[in-house]
Amino acid sequence: MSDQVYNVLFLCTGNSARSILAEAILNRVGQGRFRAFSAGSQPKGEVHPYALELLKSLNHDTSFARSKSWEEFAGADAPVMDFVFTVCDNAANEACPVWPGQPMTAHWGVPDPAAAQGTEAEKHLAFADAYRMLNNRISIFTALPLKSLDRLTLQGRLREIGRELPKAG
Repeated sequence: MSDQVYNVLFLCTGNSARSILAEAILNRVGQGRFRAFSAGSQPKGEVHPYALELLKSLNHDTSFARSKSWEEFAGADAPVMDFVFTVCDNAANEACPVWPGQPMTAHWGVPDPAAAQGTEAEKHLAFADAYRMLNNRISIFTALPLKSLDRLTLQGRLREIGRELPKAG
């Protein structure tokens, strides 16, 4: 019998940058133990070009990337989610649909790179920073001994991952 594959949904308002980055990262870092999805409460309808450019530069497959509504994952025929993470402040404060199966949830807020101001280089840096923060959090998440933690302990760990990470150096 094979190990369980956990379904994880990353939510944001526009589903154009942060949640897309998180989906790509987890599908790579999760090494088949996790299946990541992303969605938005008010999807922009397209993935931010800088997000796609960054993912491609890091050799991520981007064929999955499309901006979609979280309603796709709330229906009866949708995959049952084990975990649902909000990655932006707006989605954390919105009323989320009721997810079948009572998934574990946490807020892992990351500054919106699409809102970055400045030069093109500064805007690209904002996307790289968002990727780094998400990659760090997802790496910690995938290292958790999920099967050996009780639900309350796991919920605490998930929330802790979302708290501000210490700066490197």
